[in-house]
Amino acid sequence: MNHRPRLGIGPAYKEGFRAALSMEPDLIVQMDADFSHPPAMITEFVRLSADHDLVLGSRYLKGITVVNWPIERLLISYFGNWYARTVTRMPVRDVTGGFKCWRRDALLAIQPDRVFSNGYAFQIETTYRAWRRGLRINEVPIVFMDRQVGDSKMSKRIGLEALWVVWRLAFAHRFGRL
Repeated sequence: MNHRPRLGIGPAYKEGFRAALSMEPDLIVQMDADFSHPPAMITEFVRLSADHDLVLGSRYLKGITVVNWPIERLLISYFGNWYARTVTRMPVRDVTGGFKCWRRDALLAIQPDRVFSNGYAFQIETTYRAWRRGLRINEVPIVFMDRQVGDSKMSKRIGLEALWVVWRLAFAHRFGRL
């Protein structure tokens, strides 16, 4: 098993994206390894990616489809999504979700190595970059189960990063620096 130092979720995703892209696949599925994202949805994601550049699994598209989360965590996630959508004007219901299917050229288009977010804001930034580049995004409802393995990495620092990152993204776009 390959072990890497804990540098944050952003560097982990970048490393995973680099490894996946080096294999030159047509599609890259991004999901948590703690069994919170339903693997049975991958077939649907692949089918939908024939007509979309990015398929997102959404916990908030058809109400709230989160199971077994503490109410505090659910409220932080739900209102964090509302806040990010409000500041960025992004027309995506679950901007912090990590269950995604990328077309290879779409992932390359967002330039994942240039993503500056380190924590959960990484999800916001990658989706924002896709939206701002005019990529075809489809959001699909999923049932999100609380993790069966491991612990949450959520912290105050990660939450604060997400609060300012959305403003940084909005200003970067406005001034042509995204």
